[in-house]
Amino acid sequence: MSLDTNKTENQLSREIIGAALEVHKALGPGLLESAYETSLARELELRRIEFTRQLGLPLIYKDAACDVGYRLDLLVEGKVIIEIKSVEALTDVHVAQVLTYLKLTGCKLGLLINFNVKRLKDGIRRLVNRLDE
Repeated sequence: MSLDTNKTENQLSREIIGAALEVHKALGPGLLESAYETSLARELELRRIEFTRQLGLPLIYKDAACDVGYRLDLLVEGKVIIEIKSVEALTDVHVAQVLTYLKLTGCKLGLLINFNVKRLKDGIRRLVNRLDE
């Protein structure tokens, strides 16, 4: 896969959402998060979009590393965090999780995607951290 570092977060967001829509169209709601994560990773590969899966996220508190086991579902081209859910409804806790990941990584854009919905556009939340739109 080739990495195009010139893509903006907004361009990547459109590509990621397109890939997620394709996965949801093929699979529909009702599966485990891991099934959607694996399928979205495959769709990103097919589209030649570079990503890292299950990336460990270190937490540093007052100069000490805390081994707490946080993992990003997907980090696309080092710029966009994707957190995948398959739940009845997204909650404030899910939103807070992505916002915290943005803060800890310095990334500017996160996509919270709940695949357990009839229409995927109803399950996508776009979260920003100082992103120029």
